[in-house]
Amino acid sequence: MLGEGILKGMAETAKNFAGSFVSKERLTTVEYPEERIAPAENARVFPFLVYDTENWEAGLRCVACQICEKECPPKCIYIEKSKDKKPDFVGKQQFYPTRFDIDISVCMSCQICVEVCPFEAIKMNTEFELATDDRFGGLLLDREQLAKSNEYYHEIHPTEAAEVDARLTEEKAKQEAAKAKAAEAAAAKAAADAAKAAAAATPQPAVPKQDKPEGGQS
Repeated sequence: MLGEGILKGMAETAKNFAGSFVSKERLTTVEYPEERIAPAENARVFPFLVYDTENWEAGLRCVACQICEKECPPKCIYIEKSKDKKPDFVGKQQFYPTRFDIDISVCMSCQICVEVCPFEAIKMNTEFELATDDRFGGLLLDREQLAKSNEYYHEIHPTEAAEVDARLTEEKAKQEAAKAKAAEAAAAKAAADAAKAAAAATPQPAVPKQDKPEGGQS
């Protein structure tokens, strides 16, 4: 029948329109911005940097390895590495970014930066209300604007954040176990060296000489 598809579509539209007055399941819109739909857990918009301590600058996981900067397809990440080092979450001395900017007017939300980061330092945010009348500086986010706490990461991506924390905790435990083992080995070696030094410094008792009998051998 000619136009059958059009009639079916109009019937479906009419059914949803009438049903929206009696069923919330048929409501396809919300009164934004007064009403908001919570984003899905796996939603992604633009990247942010994770930090672990109360001080965002001291707690940034980023070690300025610049892998994300090199792998970014639109080249919207700009990183400057520090000259000195600071301890990371396992206490290892690492470099850190003195500058970390992302131009969100260029970012394509591909998440490649997240996938290539070996330190779980950069993740995807779900915040999308970033409109501004400053098309240049207003869309260039620096490291302070990008920094978000690990608690925030758990709020927007709870499943993923829990998996990341489990891996980091396991890695930290391995690092601490290795340090403890190395410390035990060093202490054992030091004790052995001290024992050898003490033995070498102890004077040996003199052995008395035996007088030879007169007339040669008996």
